[in-house]
Amino acid sequence: MVGALLKQVSLGPTRVPGEIKSAFDESELGGGQGLRLADMVKLFVKTISSIELVYLCVDAVDELLQQHRSEFLRALRQIIQDAPNVRLFLTGRPYIRREFDKHLTKGAYIIHIVVDQGDIRSYLNQKIDEDGDQDPDLMTEDLKNDIMKTMLEKASEM
Repeated sequence: MVGALLKQVSLGPTRVPGEIKSAFDESELGGGQGLRLADMVKLFVKTISSIELVYLCVDAVDELLQQHRSEFLRALRQIIQDAPNVRLFLTGRPYIRREFDKHLTKGAYIIHIVVDQGDIRSYLNQKIDEDGDQDPDLMTEDLKNDIMKTMLEKASEM
């Protein structure tokens, strides 16, 4: 993930892609498998140092494997410590809130987003109706009710 962020910021006209490419090439010459995370974080911070304000937006952090998620959050903490021009926006399901708190507590604002049952119901009705247009015999009223009930229950658990 940090490598992907580094790639994104290095593609602009004021960045130093030559230095980044050299760092990757040197790491592979020594028989390594590429840059270590700490090296990527340093390069990222150096690359963005000339930018007035940098917004990092990472969606669905909860979808990272748990062993990688902690490492990624530690890397983000290092980035915001070393680069005061960085603003961080992360999204994730509520169950990883403790991980956010553990790694990124300084100056964090938490916004809780609540599932709107009406929106989900409207969306499901629309999709079920679209499917019904193709073959009206596929969906019984009982099946439709079961789908609605199950999906609304699952959405409430998030």
